[in-house]
Amino acid sequence: MKRKYIIDTSAIFSGKPIDLGESEIITTLKVSDEITAGGRDYQNFQYLKEKGLIILTPTKNVIKEVEKISNKTGDKNRLSDTDIELIALALELKRKGDSEIIILTDDYSIQNVANTLNLKFESINQAGITKRFKWGYRCRGCGKKFKDSIKICPICGAEIRSIVSNKKIINNCSDKK
Repeated sequence: MKRKYIIDTSAIFSGKPIDLGESEIITTLKVSDEITAGGRDYQNFQYLKEKGLIILTPTKNVIKEVEKISNKTGDKNRLSDTDIELIALALELKRKGDSEIIILTDDYSIQNVANTLNLKFESINQAGITKRFKWGYRCRGCGKKFKDSIKICPICGAEIRSIVSNKKIINNCSDKK
């Protein structure tokens, strides 16, 4: 089965050459918008475009689906619109079923949501996640736990911080195999 790599901005910013053989390299319009003219990152992006980088945009329905899942995992506030669009594109392409889809990113929140959606990922500069996290929130003052992200505790007025409320060992990433 043919491989298609969906590349995140971190893959371009890594400075590492991205040569994935005969595989298609795909990204989103929002990733492309994050690359500003001039400098090494821009040159790397232009090189990828010359090599056949495909720029696609996922449907709004799939974007909303990814937002819903990222909210359940607690990653929603850690992901940019670009990140969500990238995951949505990978999910949409996977559902077509004609290729193996792999997200190329160092972003742990992208990896966490991708794993939740059974999407494969590979990292570039660092080890990928080995555990899937579900985030929760706890008051620094009174210790009250919350499922949803809020800034100030309604009970004592202290700051709320994020905590890992659940972790599960994963094995479906394609990282460095």
